[in-house]
Amino acid sequence: MSVRLPRTFPLPTVALEDAVANQFRLMECVARHFEGRQLFEADAGVVPGLGRPRTTARVETVLAEFLGAPAAALVQGAGTGAIRAALGAVLDAGDPLLVHRAPVYRTTGVTLRGLGVETVEADFNDRAALDRALASGRFRWAFVQHSRQRVADSHDPGEVLAACRAAGVRTIVDDNYAVFRVPRCGVELGADASCFSLFKLHGPEGVGLVVGARDLVGRVHDANYSGGGQVQGHQALDALRALSHVPVMWSVQSRVGTEIAERLAAGEVPGVAEVRIANVQDRCLLVRLDRPVARAVPDAAARYGAAPYPVGANSRYEIAPLFYRMSRSALEDAPELADWTVRINPMRAGADLVIDILRRALHDLRDVDGNGRPAAAAPVRARGLVPTPVSDAASSSTPRPVHSAHGSRDQQEGG
Repeated sequence: MSVRLPRTFPLPTVALEDAVANQFRLMECVARHFEGRQLFEADAGVVPGLGRPRTTARVETVLAEFLGAPAAALVQGAGTGAIRAALGAVLDAGDPLLVHRAPVYRTTGVTLRGLGVETVEADFNDRAALDRALASGRFRWAFVQHSRQRVADSHDPGEVLAACRAAGVRTIVDDNYAVFRVPRCGVELGADASCFSLFKLHGPEGVGLVVGARDLVGRVHDANYSGGGQVQGHQALDALRALSHVPVMWSVQSRVGTEIAERLAAGEVPGVAEVRIANVQDRCLLVRLDRPVARAVPDAAARYGAAPYPVGANSRYEIAPLFYRMSRSALEDAPELADWTVRINPMRAGADLVIDILRRALHDLRDVDGNGRPAAAAPVRARGLVPTPVSDAASSSTPRPVHSAHGSRDQQEGG
């Protein structure tokens, strides 16, 4: 069977020097709106006149200023809640909404169905098709996902937003997986609103942000008057503290991903046939193997310290490199890739560790067939599909040399 990865068009990244400058600029915004003691204090509840905690409102002001927007609203429900709040603020049931002709992120699909809007597709990769849709005069609003929806998406989100703006169509951008990773997020590119999860930016669980036009953000606040729906002050401060190190962390992660891709493409790991950098959903590596054992790789890699599934895609819980399957939406165009391709995100790890884990995982799977089962003659250990080594060195009391990123674990687990 001939399986190939499609050509990908990764979104631009932020250079380390620029990320450091962004971190410093964020702290300048913080200093303009917080006195020192206020960073250690937080209130709660529906404060009269504000409708939310004072600390929360202050953090919103900081984030709006940092992203160059008039206003911001912290909301519960993480990225999905932010998208739901923004779309619900401007659309009624039956309203037409222009979207990209591509699989919609599953939770976004639930939101769109719940709102009862009429989604109308146009291929954003085809500028002529986009222009025809915009010229129809049907749309007041368009919804743009910044990260790629299809593996082979090639459009420039900034150009899509500019075309919408020129046609008088307002825009809401799903900036999950993109904000702080690309030079400019949707609202910085001229969108009316950006929506994203702060949980994906090392913040507390369940906190999202809508940032953009004052009228839209005002409606979000008006609809969220309930005390139980507020992002409380301590949550807002927690999210702000986390953001202070995110720009540099994401820049380093992007740089590590590029190094891994270059080394894999150079043939450093046997069993790797092809590699692509792609923004599906987060910026990651798509690694096509020379055998259809991709479904078994996450568990094999987990034995050597990799995370076999995500928590929030770069949440505070995720420090180990992620070895995972391709997303369902990414597989819609090429379902055959499921058996051949693994998705890798280095998270906080360096290239050496990621490559070492991949090499070891593929070595352990050398006697596994395409269905993830061991070959009949291959003995297995209780903990994995690893043939038990039999050698004089293995029974010797003298420890063997260690030459990997795992150090003494080689001796403890037999490699």
